[in-house]
Amino acid sequence: MLQGGSHPLIDRHRADALALLEARGLPTRKVERYKYTDVGAMLEPDFGLNLSRLPLRFDPRSLYRCKVPGLGSTLHYVAGDMVEAPLEEDLLFVGPMTEFARRRPDMFSAYYNKVEGDSLAALNTMLVQDGLVIWVGKGHRAADLIQVVNLAVGSVPMMANRRQLIIMEEGAEASILSCNHSSTAQPHLATEVVEAFLGEGSRLQYYNVEDAAESASLLSTANFIQQGTSHLEYAAVTLSGGISRRTVNVSLEGEGADVAMSGLVVADGIQHVDNNLLVTHRAPGCHSDMLYKYVLDGSSTEAFAGKVLVCQGAQQTDSQQTNANLCVSPQAHMYTQPMLEIYADDVKCNHGSTVGQLDDAALFYMAQRGVGPEEGRLLLQQAFAWDVVLRIGLQPLRQRLMRMVEERFRHGTSACGDCGMCGVRKI
Repeated sequence: MLQGGSHPLIDRHRADALALLEARGLPTRKVERYKYTDVGAMLEPDFGLNLSRLPLRFDPRSLYRCKVPGLGSTLHYVAGDMVEAPLEEDLLFVGPMTEFARRRPDMFSAYYNKVEGDSLAALNTMLVQDGLVIWVGKGHRAADLIQVVNLAVGSVPMMANRRQLIIMEEGAEASILSCNHSSTAQPHLATEVVEAFLGEGSRLQYYNVEDAAESASLLSTANFIQQGTSHLEYAAVTLSGGISRRTVNVSLEGEGADVAMSGLVVADGIQHVDNNLLVTHRAPGCHSDMLYKYVLDGSSTEAFAGKVLVCQGAQQTDSQQTNANLCVSPQAHMYTQPMLEIYADDVKCNHGSTVGQLDDAALFYMAQRGVGPEEGRLLLQQAFAWDVVLRIGLQPLRQRLMRMVEERFRHGTSACGDCGMCGVRKI
């Protein structure tokens, strides 16, 4: 059944993935990188799988028609794990993995499943039937934002196995916005693997926005491989959802490669968000910059672990890592673990982490000027979050996210009001 909805170049990796999964087992809390997330509990429910590739009963474009104002973009939909028809130009392809494998088998084979992952990535490789390929040819600049809308669908609890393969050839440029939304109130789990290859001198802006239902669970692994003088801007914004676990690995393999990573989490209720990052400097003269911020309310439990590994020979490394956390509620819990591992002697590396509460002195100062305590708390939370949003390079997207973050703080929802998605979380 898996092969019936897939392609032989995808199928050829299933047996090895199964063998790896059987040998290692699923990660438990005894595994260092998963000590704060119970993966077994996330996978325990009896989820359904759309192995027969049953078509949707609705048109996703009629449900979600949002575009970022002031920013040209092309919309692409992944419903569950089914990808819509491709967009293809001379030096650009955005569409199903099965179609790309059929048209360009040699290129697909050269990049697909080339990054050794953990057992969760193996689980995805074993079960995935199709995915999304974004290929930008040598020297080409994708003029429009590539917006990928990942929709959770199904009238029963469902599991989707999503895959993204991003190929940026030498000197290519592109901006990608990947959004996670829920079109169902049923419990749903998405496993996701992103493999991105940045050629010499290429530039990629990759943004994640998670705005899903409380019944949503996400297990995501992203691997970015960068060659010399390439630039990656990565940002992940989590505004609502249930349980979210993101593993992001960046390997700087060419001299002068550069990565800027940003993350913002706004959590309440019993929401759980776990970001685990690893940046490996393998070549000299590379730069990495990490800034992640969390705002915790209710009884939410969040985690951050960021590690910078500087290998032998990676001289003149410049690395900065910062994690700051604001606990609005005394019942909220934050676990933070910044790390450095250095095997070179000519480096500049800094890291730091803070966990704190709202500043009573600042609230008192605003109260003396007529700002009430509730409004004061909202203003302090927004000011705390703005540092991350302001790092996003696309100004129209930055302005839209500012609006969504403000709505999230004020009304408990980040709904922008532009589409039919807004009412799902109220079901």
